[in-house]
Amino acid sequence: MDKTTVIEKTIEFVRTTLLDAEGGHDWWHVYRVWTTSKYIAQFEDVDVFIVELGALLHDIADSKFHGGNEDIGPQKAKEFLQSEGVSDEIISHVQNIIQNISFKGGKLPQNFKSIELDVIQDADRLDAVGAIGIARAFNYGGHKGRAIYNPEIKPDLNMSKEQYKNSNAPTLNHFYEKLLLLKNLMNTATGKKLANERHEFMVAYLDQFFKEWGRG
Repeated sequence: MDKTTVIEKTIEFVRTTLLDAEGGHDWWHVYRVWTTSKYIAQFEDVDVFIVELGALLHDIADSKFHGGNEDIGPQKAKEFLQSEGVSDEIISHVQNIIQNISFKGGKLPQNFKSIELDVIQDADRLDAVGAIGIARAFNYGGHKGRAIYNPEIKPDLNMSKEQYKNSNAPTLNHFYEKLLLLKNLMNTATGKKLANERHEFMVAYLDQFFKEWGRG
């Protein structure tokens, strides 16, 4: 198994699979998570091959776009990696990354831990905050037909996993229910450093939003 070839084929597989994906969960989201993962990995003692595979395949079948089914992504990744002759041990690790990377309301314990997951999870969360995170949030909200903001619908910080997954609340609520929480959920020192700047940008954005709305 040539690792460089496997990575190249994984890129091709992901780009093809996500060709018509929603703009916040498309190939370019995966590309950003992949490149950020590689950057963070420089400062951690990790298996870079697993980091790259996990980052590239982490959203190969996001449950949000598959009726909430959380098994499709790990299964698709397994079938692809098996076809490329990747070892069962590595495949299992990648599947565990895919199954445990998601925020899911931020209250559920992870069933699996590894430094590779920590790195990819930080990279994925970084793509959900800052300027790109704001763009992705509103893009997904528009995709789902959600309101931008409704002052009569307050953020809910006590949702269960299922309530979080099925919420149709205005997009701005998502800032309080997830995006502003991510800074304190980063795993690595590098992730924390990068998250601080992006967090402050979101805070400034919200200040401006509410000034324009007429609350400040």
